[in-house]
Amino acid sequence: MIENKEHFKEHYLAKFSRLHGKDIHEGTLLDKYVALAGLVRDEIAGNWIATNNTYDQPHHKQVYYFSIEFLLGRMLETNLINAGLRDIAEEALHELGINLKELEQQEADAGLGNGGLGRLGACFLDSMASVGIPGHGCGIRYKYGLFKQKIVDGFQAELPDDWLKNGNAWEIRKPDKAVEVRFGGQVKVDCIYGKLVFIHEDYEPVLAVPYDMPVVGYKNQVVNNLRLWSAEAVHKDFDFSTFNRGEYLKAVEYKYAVEAISQILYPDDSNRSGKILRLKQQYFFVSAGLQSIVNRYKKKHESLEGFSDNIAIHINDTHPALCIPELMRILLDQEGMDWDEAWTITNRLMSYTNHTILPEALEVWPVEMFKALLPRIFLIVEEMDRRFGQEVLGRYHGNWQKARDMSIISDGLIRMAHLAIVGSHSVNGVSQVHSEILKDHLLRNFNLFYPGKFNNKTNGISHRRFLLKANPGLAKLITKTIGPTWIQESVDLENLLNCVNDPAFQEKVEKVKGQNKEILARYIQDNCGITVNTASIFDVHIKRIHAYKRQLLNVFHIMDLYNRLCADPNLDIVPRTFIFAGKAAPGYQMAKKIIKLINTLAVKVNNDPRIQEKMKVVFLENYNVSLAEIIIPAADISEQISTASKEASGTGNMKFMMNGAVTLATLDGANIEIGEAAGDENIIVFGLTVAEVLNFYQKGGYNAWDEYHHDPRISTIMEQLVNDFFPDSKEEFRDIYNSLLYDNDEFFVLKDFASYVVAQNRVDELYRQRNAWNKMCIYNIARSGRFYSDRTITEYARDIWRV
Repeated sequence: MIENKEHFKEHYLAKFSRLHGKDIHEGTLLDKYVALAGLVRDEIAGNWIATNNTYDQPHHKQVYYFSIEFLLGRMLETNLINAGLRDIAEEALHELGINLKELEQQEADAGLGNGGLGRLGACFLDSMASVGIPGHGCGIRYKYGLFKQKIVDGFQAELPDDWLKNGNAWEIRKPDKAVEVRFGGQVKVDCIYGKLVFIHEDYEPVLAVPYDMPVVGYKNQVVNNLRLWSAEAVHKDFDFSTFNRGEYLKAVEYKYAVEAISQILYPDDSNRSGKILRLKQQYFFVSAGLQSIVNRYKKKHESLEGFSDNIAIHINDTHPALCIPELMRILLDQEGMDWDEAWTITNRLMSYTNHTILPEALEVWPVEMFKALLPRIFLIVEEMDRRFGQEVLGRYHGNWQKARDMSIISDGLIRMAHLAIVGSHSVNGVSQVHSEILKDHLLRNFNLFYPGKFNNKTNGISHRRFLLKANPGLAKLITKTIGPTWIQESVDLENLLNCVNDPAFQEKVEKVKGQNKEILARYIQDNCGITVNTASIFDVHIKRIHAYKRQLLNVFHIMDLYNRLCADPNLDIVPRTFIFAGKAAPGYQMAKKIIKLINTLAVKVNNDPRIQEKMKVVFLENYNVSLAEIIIPAADISEQISTASKEASGTGNMKFMMNGAVTLATLDGANIEIGEAAGDENIIVFGLTVAEVLNFYQKGGYNAWDEYHHDPRISTIMEQLVNDFFPDSKEEFRDIYNSLLYDNDEFFVLKDFASYVVAQNRVDELYRQRNAWNKMCIYNIARSGRFYSDRTITEYARDIWRV
């Protein structure tokens, strides 16, 4: 074990020599990073092994968290911090003439996630390890991640995210733990000794090979596991005779078809082949993960007796919902259980988190596709649906409409949310309002049918990554002011309330924010060639580009402000820097148009001398965790402006709050709880409420043309989308224009516009009052402690997993 600086230097130099066979002065930054990561991995290896051995002892219930994505970010500094080596490493490397920050930059962000769903999974893994919960992640090892975003002439272009080109220093390949996953073929039913036996024949086999990554708890010697599965060909022999006949593609097509399963996250499913690939991915990691869990359990136990007492499996959104029929398959076909016994076990250990009410995100699969790809799983789902339907009919006295509404299979589609609800013992939402919408509206029938099954677990974030790591200046100030206990218990941030009226502390907080804005300004200059004023309000909107997240509403306010400045260049406003970042799904054309609009507007605004540097618009490409860690500490305003009822929770809102940004928000998702925590005077709220939005959806009564005709600002902006305001893009934004006016503005952008402008004017007024603004920032930091993932995970462990 490394105990001091000299010990660290000795081990690091030895590690470098063993890995690279040369003097450290001849090494590249990448060489030095690889050696450092290897040393850290060696240092935590003993705890990794010891933790796993402890979990295999009797009476240790283990949690397996299945998620299609884990947005980890860079791991070097996080692992150094959690292992208690950060300061020692920095000092030791400095004495060797090495800058730790430069080495950290050599690590690629792991291409394993996209947005809030994946980042939540990563925060939860960190918290499970840090609070000592025996919890493991299960996902896919994507070779190229989602995609690397480039902005070309204002448009999003997608490039492969080759994050593994230099390897992954944190992973260990475990070929001896590989399992086989089967696709296609037919199922033959036989009767042996009076019992039905299902035999899967003529299937396509795929080898699932696990790669394990350590998840290091904060200074507690716990190292949990993230297991990622890679798809490989079972038959790896090169087809020499086919190649020699000149059929070059055929010789390798099986291998490439198999490897496609773990190539990218979220393949475009606007076509049939993309849909099939997505379904393959979902079954692939579910089957591999469950086989691995059962195999591990059986090595330590003579039978599966007590399996549901010692194992908990969590389904993060509907992507892993096939855990339910796959476990049934294993218990029925491999373990020889009858249906009732297998169902009792499955239902007891499965739990499901719903993350959305958006219809397009509540997955459904065509029966014909599902049945052809997963014939045995389909038979199990079909039987689940039959039995559940009988139960509903029995409860509701033969009400066929009720049974149809709640069925798992309906109109030729398999409804994955219904599958997850029926097969789990617990279903939770991720904010108080989201959970209420699920219970009272979207899933009302199920809530009434299963009293007590639905519950709420408001999301949380890893404060150790997004404050301690991402904002070291603020973290040091907090520790100096109230002590270090907040690092383990972030609720202790409340002690900062004692300093909220202290002018000296206010000044220190403002100074840290200014330093962070300087860092972001340099990044913008270096990467975009845009000079921004660090005395301006940094108004930040960073998240996945989607119509319901309403980047358009933000853009329309910027256009209106620009119009006002053009009409009156002497208009008295606090200078603004509007910062956007986020990716659009490759097949989501409207989101891509929004990115183009932002960039087109940026060119117009940033190059107009009439507005006297009072505004700048910036779109930062390829948004990821590392970029978020630069942007969030520098933000003055946190844009959380989704249509009320549409954002399940949000976690970016919590990260901004914890770093002293003021939230500008609709009363949606966790924004409501942020307002309750910070106080009404420390958050800026606008727009329709959840009840008002739901009322419009259910009863109608909204006409976008009314907003157009009644508010000249709106009519001006709308026409600017399609006239010569953007001279090179006159018809480029016609689809946006049509969607808002002719398709009646599904997400109420125009309806909320006036209220949003009032809220933005309020931002301008408050920012001028520096003492009052700083007090708002401090209140937000102090009250953010309740939104930490350690708290959320503890609630999951206590109420759902029973760990």
